Amino acid sequence: MLGEVIALAHIIEAAKSGRAACRTCKQPIAKGELRLGEEVPNQFAGGETTHVWHHLACAAKKRPAALLAALHDATIDVPNRAELETAAAASSSSDKPSAFPYAERAPTGRSSCLACHQAIAKGELRVAVERDVDTGSFAGRGTGYLHPACASGHTGDDAAALYAKLKANSTGLSADDADHLRTALAA
Repeated sequence: MLGEVIALAHIIEAAKSGRAACRTCKQPIAKGELRLGEEVPNQFAGGETTHVWHHLACAAKKRPAALLAALHDATIDVPNRAELETAAAASSSSDKPSAFPYAERAPTGRSSCLACHQAIAKGELRVAVERDVDTGSFAGRGTGYLHPACASGHTGDDAAALYAKLKANSTGLSADDADHLRTALAA
């Protein structure tokens, strides 16, 4: 469903062997070393599979939201937990959101709105949603963008519910951006 937020679990565990490599730095994760496992959709069957592994220090820099969620739910002792949380918090302001929908400032002027098909100007607020992409040779999921004023009609959510989702999923929005987003969604 368009705009549906899929919550996938992330875990911290000791590596069972030394065969897995960190998705971030591409270096092996030693047997017994703590690692972050991200649960991702299985491309070949229904459900999810955990197969994206990261060193904890690498995850703090590149996957801070996933690491913080896993640290929150961790039942094992994590050495250097405070340093990992600090590094993850510092990196989270530049982390691309991992849940849809989210709001951001357009980094370029190349995207256009899925609803009205008008260009979204560089620096303008936009709403990112997950959409189905079928190119003929493959079908998959991709990101599509909307003007905030077009978003409620396109996703089917009322403005208040959509704003709550956007606020929860968006990183790095200033207070002014959040106010502008709330006003634009209601328009």
